[in-house]
Amino acid sequence: MKKESQHIEWKSIWKDEYYKLICGFANADGGTIFIGVDDNGQTVGVENAKKLLEDLPNKIRDVLGIITKVNLSSKDEKQVIEIIIEPYTTPISYRGHYYFRSGSTIQDLKGPSLEKFLLEKTGKKWDGAVATDFSLKDLSPSAFEIFREKAGLSKRVPVQDLNNSDELLLKSLGLLKGSELKRAAVIAFGKNPEQLITGAYVKIGFFQTHTNLLYQDEIYGSLFHQVEKTMELLLTKYMKAHISYEGLTRVETFNFPESALREALLNALIHKDYSSGNPIQISVYEDWLMIYNNGELPPGWSTETLKIKHTSEPANPDIARSFFRAGYIEAWGRGTINIGEYCVQAGLPPPVFEGKWGGLAVIFIKQQGLTPWLDTLDLQPKDPIKDPIKDPIKDPINFLSNNENQIIEILREKPDITIPELSMLLEINERNTRKNLNKLKSKNLLLRMGSRKTGYWMLIEK
Repeated sequence: MKKESQHIEWKSIWKDEYYKLICGFANADGGTIFIGVDDNGQTVGVENAKKLLEDLPNKIRDVLGIITKVNLSSKDEKQVIEIIIEPYTTPISYRGHYYFRSGSTIQDLKGPSLEKFLLEKTGKKWDGAVATDFSLKDLSPSAFEIFREKAGLSKRVPVQDLNNSDELLLKSLGLLKGSELKRAAVIAFGKNPEQLITGAYVKIGFFQTHTNLLYQDEIYGSLFHQVEKTMELLLTKYMKAHISYEGLTRVETFNFPESALREALLNALIHKDYSSGNPIQISVYEDWLMIYNNGELPPGWSTETLKIKHTSEPANPDIARSFFRAGYIEAWGRGTINIGEYCVQAGLPPPVFEGKWGGLAVIFIKQQGLTPWLDTLDLQPKDPIKDPIKDPIKDPINFLSNNENQIIEILREKPDITIPELSMLLEINERNTRKNLNKLKSKNLLLRMGSRKTGYWMLIEK
């Protein structure tokens, strides 16, 4: 007797509730149910085997609308019914519910899981469905500008299409279904994709330890904006650059190569399971960095598949096509291989790919053997002598005045505050406010990032 597994189930007697099990097998990869075998794999036999042999094929057909093989066999002079269920390409329901065999369990699909299942059974993907109640006015003109600029350089879109209206451009990209926008159009070009689906943004945080978050950002808008803004923040705010000179030329080298980070970010945005409602999450530490996205690998793949030659199977093909046309990605499944090569060329270990929390984590490390993400979370207070965590407000070596302390507290909450607004909160004039800001800068506790109008203050936590 075959052992119980994802595709094998043992039952001592027949119960009508097993129609759920048959439905689940039909919706998944198929399977076999043995009636007359107990949970220990012992053959107990079926008393009414002959009647079940006659009744079950017709009942299964009438209740579920599918045809199964029902066989009779015997072992140790005891009769066993064998129900063989083939996988079906169309969705099968039982009393209005769609069941799915996952591991050794039967899942009653609901919500986003049900929608994803129904789409895949009809040969569609999440991003190819119509975005109901969305129109061209919900799309970002600047996203189209980015696309046209990039696509013009890539030469993967005919010039006449780039010169057409936004609507005709979307049509040429396959992002319209009739006259309606696909979800891919709203995600890639939308002013606010969050109106379509929660979690359609990127979150970045800089961590001193697993439990000590120093600062963070959230990047919203079209996917094209998310890529550009996220990379800008990673390179200007979250990563240190090592300065060197080649002759008179200043060279900045980051902890991790920009090309590898960009490729990993693009992979995360394109392969993400948007129905999960979770954002892309980027965790930055002193010696390592992780980019995580919800989204399972294609069936039959493992993280090892990502390290060798493989086909391109995007979870969101319409979104992927837009990024390919714009020249951001290739269409040969080389992205994860490229990430490793960029790291090795920079003298770093190849990244680690790990299936975690229902998704994929790409982990960049500075030295071979470093596995801090696998460490048990250390919830114990740090030793103040061996491992000090300095607070610029409490650290006496900085000799901060009351005004300087107040400024730090305000900037932690409002990093984009203007000097006039800061002066009003401090109740001092702008001249003295600037003096205090300059003192904090001279103590290497503060940086001004970006322009005067659109920039922000960044605290340097030591």
